[in-house]
Amino acid sequence: MNFLVTFATKWSDFDPNQHMRHTAYNDYAAEVRVRYFQEHGLSINEFAKLNIGPILFKEETSFYKEIHIGENITVKMELEGVSKGIERWRFNHQIFNKDGVLAAEIKVYGAWIDMKQRKLAIPPKEIEGLFASAQKTDDFEEILVKKG
Repeated sequence: MNFLVTFATKWSDFDPNQHMRHTAYNDYAAEVRVRYFQEHGLSINEFAKLNIGPILFKEETSFYKEIHIGENITVKMELEGVSKGIERWRFNHQIFNKDGVLAAEIKVYGAWIDMKQRKLAIPPKEIEGLFASAQKTDDFEEILVKKG
């Protein structure tokens, strides 16, 4: 199942050159991840109950086409990789302009943090559903985690 969210861009997303700010692209990608988590029963309140939260190690953005002020955009999110224990994950976000043309691609690499110990954590079983039902990229692969 594809996970797509359409947004109406807003004035504050743009810079004086009438280009969408580079950080606005990343904000929309983050919003899509949060909505994906919520739709799978993991609201911010549920994360707090589980004492765990997602963190990013790396965020890489590639820009291809302009997005203009007032334009609607669609963000598609797919799982690019996950480790066996679901400790690490990679999501790929594609942002399309109003004509359906790929405007940007954002890849994030992340993990889970124990909110009390402030250390990397192995997620509880409740998290598994996030990845089981996620649409996978064509180049999906298992992430190998070094132990020790």
